[in-house]
Amino acid sequence: MGQKLALQDLQIQGREVSLLRFLSPSQVAMIDEALAALGEFGEVRLVVEKGRLRFVVTQNSHDALKWQPGSLNRKGAE
Repeated sequence: MGQKLALQDLQIQGREVSLLRFLSPSQVAMIDEALAALGEFGEVRLVVEKGRLRFVVTQNSHDALKWQPGSLNRKGAE
């Protein structure tokens, strides 16, 4: 899982080749941004309506063993 393709791997004679069938490059970037924003725990769900990506739903989770009251509202709190 997770074979990374560099941009040069997706170029043939100077032209970019899209391997995407369902998502646009901007949607891939949006999903990547949502994943990066999750933090230590969380979920990203993709909601498809009528064959098209309609919503990207994010849910953050917090470790109950590490959580301290009031820490969810503090910046930089873990």
